[in-house]
Amino acid sequence: MTTEFDEVIADQERLREIIGEPSHRILGKVIDHIDEICAKYIAACPYIIVATRGADGLLDQSPKGDPAGFVHVRDPKTIIVPDRFGNKRVDSFENLLVHPEVALFFIIPDHTFTLRVSGKGRIVRDQALQKLLAVDGREPNLLMAVTVEEAFLHCAKSIARANLWKPEKWPDTSEVPSLAEGMVAHGKLSDSVREMQVIIDKDYQTRMY
Repeated sequence: MTTEFDEVIADQERLREIIGEPSHRILGKVIDHIDEICAKYIAACPYIIVATRGADGLLDQSPKGDPAGFVHVRDPKTIIVPDRFGNKRVDSFENLLVHPEVALFFIIPDHTFTLRVSGKGRIVRDQALQKLLAVDGREPNLLMAVTVEEAFLHCAKSIARANLWKPEKWPDTSEVPSLAEGMVAHGKLSDSVREMQVIIDKDYQTRMY
């Protein structure tokens, strides 16, 4: 593995020498709560990415998706993320038990900017909230309650550069291995790729909620 580079940036002074300073407009957009603008964004959002840190110090990112508005704004300082039936790894929840810091990245399809929220997370159960956040009659077993410390809208030039919402610009994925191929190879499974694909397909059909 190559370890040598022309330069490794090791302090803020050098970093700012290269990048420069952000404008007051960028610095001033951060708030410490969910206001009406953020709440409306969350209400229209069907997909988020949750970032946490494990006991080993490694960061973890977990995608969460549901009908738009599945993340519940309980009050300006508290948002609730329901947990759905999955593979039972619950990496994010296990991480919160040792490091409560959490960051959420909200994405609305065909939208030109994103929302970033960070704060402290707790694993909770609440009968009224679990009932409120049920989908197709199935309530989440667990909830992530996030105490909001920072929120801001992010002008996502990366979305424009990636042509994320333009199907005609999407890359050819015909050579990308399937999930079944990856699981068999990485897990050194005795199952064949075909057998693994059957398991995945059945899981989608029977365990979505």
